[in-house]
Amino acid sequence: MATIRDVAALAGVSISTVSRVLNKSGYVNAETEKEVLKAIQTLKYEPSDVARGLTNKKTKTIALILPDIVNPFFPALSRAVEDVARTLGYTVIFGNSDGQANKEKAYINILKQKYISGIIFASHNLNRDDVEYLQKIDIPFVVLDRAPSRENCTVIRSKNFEGAKIAVQHLLDIGCKKIAHIYGPQEINTAKDRLMGYEESVKNSNWYSPTLMVPGNFKLDGGMNAARVLMERHPDVDGIFVGNDLMAVGALKTLLRLGINVPKQIAICGFDGINLTEAVEPELTTIAQPIYEMGALAAELLIMKIEGSRVENRIYELEVKLVQRDSTRK
Repeated sequence: MATIRDVAALAGVSISTVSRVLNKSGYVNAETEKEVLKAIQTLKYEPSDVARGLTNKKTKTIALILPDIVNPFFPALSRAVEDVARTLGYTVIFGNSDGQANKEKAYINILKQKYISGIIFASHNLNRDDVEYLQKIDIPFVVLDRAPSRENCTVIRSKNFEGAKIAVQHLLDIGCKKIAHIYGPQEINTAKDRLMGYEESVKNSNWYSPTLMVPGNFKLDGGMNAARVLMERHPDVDGIFVGNDLMAVGALKTLLRLGINVPKQIAICGFDGINLTEAVEPELTTIAQPIYEMGALAAELLIMKIEGSRVENRIYELEVKLVQRDSTRK
């Protein structure tokens, strides 16, 4: 396989001149450029993206940092990022942070050394110092779904507050008289917005009590435990809005084990729109996010930033929709 040294030798120029031709940077006279391109063609030389990265600090590689690869929401999101990136000539590498701030910081430092072109964070651990550091070392980034609190960055997420209100209204419309909520970690804005949407919808109801809200930590076992707590506190609950689909599957599992008929005795509505909601029985009603569109937009905006286009630092909020299935068909 030919190297850049071989090209330089055949063209009778220095390695730096070949590099300038390849990267279209710096002045090279037309005749010299012609000789270099002729040598490249003769030797069938293919420049390495990694080698180019050593020169221009860009490798056409982007990183996607995920908080929990076990949650089926994130593989669906990752697929969209990878599809768009590949179409635009970029490679994607993945990192799983387990929701730990120290692991995300370690990823940032490692990726900086690898000349990463940009990073997509699907996490909630970015803070002001992290944002300022990324801007200082000139690594473009966007934040997907789990946005940091009001920092100056580009964020793509769905309308979580509005989606929660749609879920509660749906449960009311099918005849539910007392609705509980299983919520995610409140340091995550998406979970907080969904809880706020629930509270806004039910706070004036005469049956409302803060004890109807139980944490589930966005995990399947969290949903199982939360449903058990709810049944002990409020055995007369007849509707549950669950803050994500993974917890909703867990809640459904607990209710069925307790001999409770879903939806006749208790109706359940989740949030996300992952495929797992169709794999359980009864199939789960959910507030579906446009998961693929969110991942695709994140990749598009990041690559625009990498390639020098102006991208406004703001929150891009995408629409959600109710997908009714058997868990709310009373």
